[in-house]
Amino acid sequence: MVNERDIRADYERRLLSIDIFRGAVMFFLIAEATGIYSLAVLPALKGTVIGAIGLQFQHHPWRGLRLWDLGQPFFMFISGAAMYLSYTKRWQSGVAWKDTLIQALRRSLILFILGWTIYLIAPVEGNPRGAFLHDVLPQLALGSLLAFLTLRLSIKTQIWISFGLLAITELSYRLWGMVNHSQPFVPGYNFGSSVDRLILGSVSSGNWVAFNVIPLAALIIWGSLAGRWLKNQDGQARKAWMLIIVGLACIGAGLGLSPITPIIRRIATSSFVLVSGGASLLSLALAYWIADFTRTGKKLTVFLAIGMNPLFIYLFAQTGGANWLQRLALPFVNTVISSRAEWPANLAAALITQVLMCVLCYYFYRRRILIRI
Repeated sequence: MVNERDIRADYERRLLSIDIFRGAVMFFLIAEATGIYSLAVLPALKGTVIGAIGLQFQHHPWRGLRLWDLGQPFFMFISGAAMYLSYTKRWQSGVAWKDTLIQALRRSLILFILGWTIYLIAPVEGNPRGAFLHDVLPQLALGSLLAFLTLRLSIKTQIWISFGLLAITELSYRLWGMVNHSQPFVPGYNFGSSVDRLILGSVSSGNWVAFNVIPLAALIIWGSLAGRWLKNQDGQARKAWMLIIVGLACIGAGLGLSPITPIIRRIATSSFVLVSGGASLLSLALAYWIADFTRTGKKLTVFLAIGMNPLFIYLFAQTGGANWLQRLALPFVNTVISSRAEWPANLAAALITQVLMCVLCYYFYRRRILIRI
């Protein structure tokens, strides 16, 4: 049993906005494993409020942006913020940079293997064998290692490196189109797809590309910069306003660039990275205002519990845990909900599964059972 005083002390020490933001992102990411989003866009719900909400939790087919397109960028951004806080704390305590480099390499290797394992357990039909490189854990593994190498550089240098990654992306797609007489932003015929054909033998059924790790690494660097900003000595109001101003500027830059470089999540165009980075900053500002400025983070304990154990709940959901809980819930739901259509009972079971996973996270949080690498 964990002492309440220990919980309160740990609460006061942490920058809660990081955990709550990460927890909110994970809350929506694990909901995908329950099938809630797929059920919400069934033909029977077309034209309803549920159907409209469900559509926002489907990736945009190509040019454009939906809420669900921001899931991975948000997670990579907040991982960068948490990474900065974690490693700087180690350096301040006297841990050598060489030792933290070894730790970063080990962490990236574990994340990469876990991403590969999840794909082996539940492969996507029609995708090439190496399509796990398109998923969040392998891309986080490679991107966070790159971002780690920038942590001790100056803020200006980090910014230059992040925009250099976007410039590499922009030039790669455009120059490839010029050399091969193809349009740079056409599904299946762009630079990223060509790289996948070279290293994986074919392209994914959804036109995702492994090269996304390069532009998305910029989001991890921006997250580390945001974490650095929140830990400086400036006033809390100034910190929040700066996040808002920079966030709005990034969104404006991305939208301004979109007529030239369209916003495409599936190949992480530079305009998409700018818009998603701006949205990440605005979301962090909101989390910071709620959790650290007004100190009302205790009211969001569910998000806090998920945010402190993100790896566990993601692996649990993606490796069959969500399906197992849903199979347990469905017989009970069927006895309560009688309908000719299957979707009401399935949707109720999916929602119950989501609640049970949140309860599981809270149980682990209360007992300080944290899965970390």
